[in-house]
Amino acid sequence: MNQSLRSMILAAEFAAIIAVLSQFTIPFGLIPLTGQTLAIGLSVTILGRKTGTYAILIYLLLGLIGLPVFAGMSGGVAVLFGPTGGYLVGFIINGLVTGDILERTSFTYKWAVIANLIGAVLTLLFGTIWLKLSGQLDWIGAFQGGFVPFIIPGAIKAVAAAYLGILLRERLPFFSVNSKKSVQK
Repeated sequence: MNQSLRSMILAAEFAAIIAVLSQFTIPFGLIPLTGQTLAIGLSVTILGRKTGTYAILIYLLLGLIGLPVFAGMSGGVAVLFGPTGGYLVGFIINGLVTGDILERTSFTYKWAVIANLIGAVLTLLFGTIWLKLSGQLDWIGAFQGGFVPFIIPGAIKAVAAAYLGILLRERLPFFSVNSKKSVQK
């Protein structure tokens, strides 16, 4: 199979995985705890920067056109530009940075944890800034409402994404788009 066709198929499949895991939601005030961030880290850890980020972009485009793929079976422009939209857009930054770190270093458990933790923090920072601006909050309020409550759950999901991503990359090498950068122990 052509490598670019294979990459596109994997990106579409992982966009669907992100959409499914996004529905695992724990209501937590304005910003719910979801499986989205776990799915984002998992996608990039398995697929790498380019294909993993394509999966994120496909997922966001599906939600943008109104398909109910975002948390709570929501979708549409209003969600993307609402108070939680910064987290959604932050997923792109997360994918690019996490994937870049892994591709510049190696796909090992250590580097996957580091990369996913950095990506999770970037998502939280981007979402918090967006929340401050869209909600007309002060910095302290935005930080306390949009960052602090999600540090521990975000770290747990980042470590889980790193562990599961490397495990699946080892066990199922056909997921690995870039065969030169196979899992290193």
